[in-house]
Amino acid sequence: MSDKKSGVIEKALEWGYEKAVSGGGVLGTAQELADEYLHSNGHNLKEAANSLIRWQNTKAATGGFVTNLGGLVTLPAAIPANMASSMYIQLRMIAGIAHMGGHNVLDDRVKTLCFVCMTGNSASSEVMKTAGVQIGTKFTASAIQKYITGEMIKTINKAVGFRLMTKAGTTGVLNLTKMVPLVGGVVGGAFDGVTTNIIGNTARKTFIPEG
Repeated sequence: MSDKKSGVIEKALEWGYEKAVSGGGVLGTAQELADEYLHSNGHNLKEAANSLIRWQNTKAATGGFVTNLGGLVTLPAAIPANMASSMYIQLRMIAGIAHMGGHNVLDDRVKTLCFVCMTGNSASSEVMKTAGVQIGTKFTASAIQKYITGEMIKTINKAVGFRLMTKAGTTGVLNLTKMVPLVGGVVGGAFDGVTTNIIGNTARKTFIPEG
């Protein structure tokens, strides 16, 4: 049962990320979102990232979010709509921050690091070590991306799925049990401030260089 549940989470992550970087319905891509925040913050990376992290009930928090997303209609039956909505919003933010940091969000290694950010900062290094990546420095994309091989990606993604499954509904990192209305207010129910800060701050530390 655990493998089945973590597998569903992995599929939701893949679906959410694909929508985030390719665009979902009337919503722009994560890259476009990042460029918008960079422009409005004078191209100051950290200020732009922090502004994006604080974003909660803005563009997506409108009536018709689910229908505008355009992908939930064709969502695989095994993935709950509320899980997909929440992951899409979170992954769009993470991928946006990665783009701000100059990383190619279409690269499978970057995608996997975005998935790892979903586990939160305290679990990131643990997830990577579980997958066989030995981290001697800070968990940053520039420090560890070169060590991720194609063979490791699947293992890391599986480890992320299992980690999120075990954390769901207990720490606030990811709430898969909360019932989210399928009309309006989706973001308000699925994307609370605690989750935003945990995941967003992890993404900023991972993809935005210090200094």
